[in-house]
Amino acid sequence: MSAVSGPPRSLLVLGGASEIALATARRLVARRTRTVWLAGRPSAALDRAAANLRGLGAEVRTVAFDALDPESHETVLGKVFAEGEVDLVLLAFGLPGDQARDECDPMRAVRLAQTNYTGAVSSGLVAARALQDQGHGALVVLSATAGERARRTDFIYGSSKAGLDTFAQGLGDALYGTGVHVMVVRPGFVRTAKTAGLGPVPFSTTPEAVAAAVELGLRRGSETVWVPGALRPVMAALRHTPRALFRRLPL
Repeated sequence: MSAVSGPPRSLLVLGGASEIALATARRLVARRTRTVWLAGRPSAALDRAAANLRGLGAEVRTVAFDALDPESHETVLGKVFAEGEVDLVLLAFGLPGDQARDECDPMRAVRLAQTNYTGAVSSGLVAARALQDQGHGALVVLSATAGERARRTDFIYGSSKAGLDTFAQGLGDALYGTGVHVMVVRPGFVRTAKTAGLGPVPFSTTPEAVAAAVELGLRRGSETVWVPGALRPVMAALRHTPRALFRRLPL
């Protein structure tokens, strides 16, 4: 797959209040991106994100988007693409989950799965078709290393990311040769305002580091990006660790 020709001029973010999405949008606006659509649930956080990017010189519009309402996705995203071509779609929404609470409350687990997987499948397919119709563009999907192998401490969240990751890989294969590029990004633990109270985590990263990796991956035409890059061999080793041994690891 060839590299994307320069930074995108237009960007659609699904999950516009995400710290990773905002860091990525800021980085791209500092390069060449001038039009940004931030799609998410109406909130003060979404408005702040829009104001932040406007302060950097971008033309920013907010779009009411709900991952849990897939029946609305075609209409909502269709209106965005009707306003003009979109060079890059960043699928950045998702719930982090709380393993202990989700195990005790199946409906919480279902909501997590519906947001992280079902909502992504719906909006991802709609966006991919729109990009294909215009004949060019890229779809970047934020996955997670948690989807590489089920762990006792986060298998509900991890299973949703495993489904998302497989879907995105297959979608990339389906779109190969159409002019639309799909890139899967697999960050490790990302230090954000929501995770500030947690202790140090090996191979952790930041929204800014993920944003830099996204930009570099697009420039290179990468299909899979690990953040940090050292996680790739680590996760390959864990993926092939015998199950009896894996259960005893402090993961």
